[in-house]
Amino acid sequence: MRRIDSFRKKYPKFIYEGYTYRISKKPLTRASTVWSENLEILFNFNIKPNLAPEQARYGAGIKFRPKIIIENVKESQLKKVGESTLKNLIFHLGLIEIPSYWKTTCSPEIEIRAGYLNQEQIKLWKDLIINGMGQFFYENKIDWRKKDFLKITSNSEKNYKRFDGKLKNRYLVPFAGGRDSIVTLESLKKLKKEIALFTVNPIEKIQKVVKVSGIRKQIIVRRIIDKKLLELNKKGFLNGHTPFTAVLSFLSVCCATLFDYKNIAFSNEKSADEGNVRYLGKMINHQWAKSSEFEKMFKKYCHRYLAKNINYFSYLRKYTELEISKMLTKYPQYFSVFSSCNAGMRINASGLLRAKKRWCGNCIKCLFVYASLYPYLEKKQLLKIFGRDFFENPEGKQASYGASKRLLIMQQLIGKKGHKPFECIGTKKESRMAFELSLKKAKKEGKLPYLLTKFK
Repeated sequence: MRRIDSFRKKYPKFIYEGYTYRISKKPLTRASTVWSENLEILFNFNIKPNLAPEQARYGAGIKFRPKIIIENVKESQLKKVGESTLKNLIFHLGLIEIPSYWKTTCSPEIEIRAGYLNQEQIKLWKDLIINGMGQFFYENKIDWRKKDFLKITSNSEKNYKRFDGKLKNRYLVPFAGGRDSIVTLESLKKLKKEIALFTVNPIEKIQKVVKVSGIRKQIIVRRIIDKKLLELNKKGFLNGHTPFTAVLSFLSVCCATLFDYKNIAFSNEKSADEGNVRYLGKMINHQWAKSSEFEKMFKKYCHRYLAKNINYFSYLRKYTELEISKMLTKYPQYFSVFSSCNAGMRINASGLLRAKKRWCGNCIKCLFVYASLYPYLEKKQLLKIFGRDFFENPEGKQASYGASKRLLIMQQLIGKKGHKPFECIGTKKESRMAFELSLKKAKKEGKLPYLLTKFK
C-alpha cells in the first residue's frame, strides 16, 4: 500500500475543533513598569485515527496546537471591532492554518467545528487547498482528482459577522526585506501615504531592512508552528509546500481591521502567474497564492465574509521581476541589507523561523536575483549586495561544486533542463532575458565571467 493511502485509511478525518484567545500582559523588561499587551491565539486541530470500537476511547489521535501572537493589541481595539467580528477573523486564521497540518495525512475529510461555513465558502476552501497545494501533490505523487479525495463539512451553529465598519485610508505593507516589498514601500512613500509595515516572524536580517526604511510603525505577528509537526516530518509523515502568501493574506486582513488600515498593499508581480510544470492535466504553480487568480478570489471572499471595506491589492501586479529589479537600483541605501535568499531559512525547535546567511550563493533565488540585477549595477554595487560574484568560478573543490550547481540552475531557469524551478522567480522568458542582458554587459566590459561563457 502506498504511503498516502495508508495515512488516509488510518486517519480519515481532520477536525478543526476550535480556538482560544486572550490579551496577555507582560513587562517590557524585568525592571520595567511599562507593559506590552499581545493578542495570543491558540488553535485546536485533531486528526482522528480509524480505530475499532473497543479502541476508540483510547484513540486521541494527532493533536496540533499552533499559535499566533499579534503584538501590541489592546482590549479597546478588540471592543471596537466587536466580539462576533473578532471571532470571525480568528476563526479564519485557523482555517488557513489547516493545510500546514492536514498535509501530514491528507485525510479524506476536513470537519469544521470551530465556526460555520456555507456551501459557497466550502467550495472556495476546497479550491484553495487543491490549487495552493499543487506543488505538494506533484512532489508526493498524489492524485487529487478522485471524487472522494477531499470532503469539507461544517455543521457548527457559530455563525460570525464580517466587519462592516469604516477604516482609516492608510496603508499596511507586508514586508519581508526583499526587492519587491522595498519597491512597493518606497513608491508609496513618494506618494506621501501613511504607512505601517506588516511583518511575520521578523528575524534580524528583516529588521535591518526595516531600520533603513525609516518607517517607525510596524505591526508584528509571531506565527509559531506546533513542534509536533516537525516531529511527524522526521517520522515520515507527508510533507511539502503550502500556500504561505494565503496565510499572510488572512493575517493581514485581521491586523488591518484591528489596527484600522483600509489598504493592504502586497508586492506580488505579473511573473507569478506563470506555472512550473503540468501534472495530471493541471498546471502546477509554486506561486499560485501570489497569482492574480488568487488575488481576485481572495478579494471577493474578503469583501463578502471578512471585512467589507478592506482594499486588498498587489501594488506591483503589472510589473515583471526584471522590471522590479531595475526599480530597486534607485534605492542604493538598501544594498547592504536587503536579501531574497530562502535557502538559509530554517524553522527551529521552537517553531520559529531563523536564518543562517544573507545570501547562500548556490540556490535558485540567489542566482536569479543576481542575474536580474547584474545588467543594471556596477561590479562594486553587486559586491556590496552579494559579497561575491555568483557568475565566477573560484578555485577549490567546494567552489567548483558550487559553480556546477549554479550552471544547472541557470539551465533550469532559462528552460534548457527540466521544468521551471519551484521558487519565487521570474518567467523563463525573463530569466533568459536577464542572462542575455548580463552577457551583453560583460562583453561590453571586456571580461566574461565563468557562468556567462556557458550561456547559449
